[in-house]
Amino acid sequence: MNRAFSRKKDKTWMHTPEALSKHYIPYNAKFLGSTEVEQPKGTEVVRDAVRKLKFARHIKKSEGQKTPKVELQISIYGVKILEPKTKEVQHNCQLHRISFCADDKTDKRIFTFICKDSESNKHLCYVFDSEKCAEEITLTIGQAFDLAYRKFLESGGKDVETRKQIAGLQKRIQELETENIELRNKVQDLENQLRITQISTSPASSVTPKSPSTDIFDMVPFSPITPQLSTPTRNGTQPPPVPSRSTEIKRDLFGAEPFDPFNCGAGDFPPDIQSKLDEMQRQRWRGSKWD
Repeated sequence: MNRAFSRKKDKTWMHTPEALSKHYIPYNAKFLGSTEVEQPKGTEVVRDAVRKLKFARHIKKSEGQKTPKVELQISIYGVKILEPKTKEVQHNCQLHRISFCADDKTDKRIFTFICKDSESNKHLCYVFDSEKCAEEITLTIGQAFDLAYRKFLESGGKDVETRKQIAGLQKRIQELETENIELRNKVQDLENQLRITQISTSPASSVTPKSPSTDIFDMVPFSPITPQLSTPTRNGTQPPPVPSRSTEIKRDLFGAEPFDPFNCGAGDFPPDIQSKLDEMQRQRWRGSKWD
């Protein structure tokens, strides 16, 4: 491992000061991960961290997992680690918290830096894999340190407080972006639930009333409460109409009216029979009178 930056006055850097102070320098690399270390600096410290993360990455690769790609944005304010496509910030390592940076001379693709976490106050070693730019990325971080130190001397130390305020604002922005993503996901879930509810309550899904069932003779079962409905039979023909009840006098099997000897007219019987009927009528009247 090799310490990549120093503050020599005759040092020749790769980028213009404006590129790092007003903007940032982007790089693409593979992110092997980060691990906690006991010391804030040291060649042996980062060597052990690289060995540990390489072994863990080898196991994940054997399980079919690919090493994730990230974008690094380097400026005098720090090193940002972003997802290349969505530009979502995964880690924001402020420059004044970075205590060590080095590239591996035995493996020219590997470079690392140690940064103190702002929440846990633990020292974490970040390890990256870049096939062509490992040394260049390390030198760019060194140049950012050199420019930040010069700016500190020019401002008499006031710039440190400004950087802390900017770092606090950047952290707050990152938190708000995370909350915005969570709220967007919740809104999407609510819209999906509302869409499902509207589909389930639409008229097309309502139950249509069933037609009255018929018996084996294609007749609608009789109910004294509900009115008779004119329902087509299975063969498509209409059932015969129900005969209406009339108030006419009922007739017997031969079409004759029921016999009542006391309600018949006088001309309906011969004289001898009529006289007997009259006598029976008088006797009936006397009996009802005495009762």
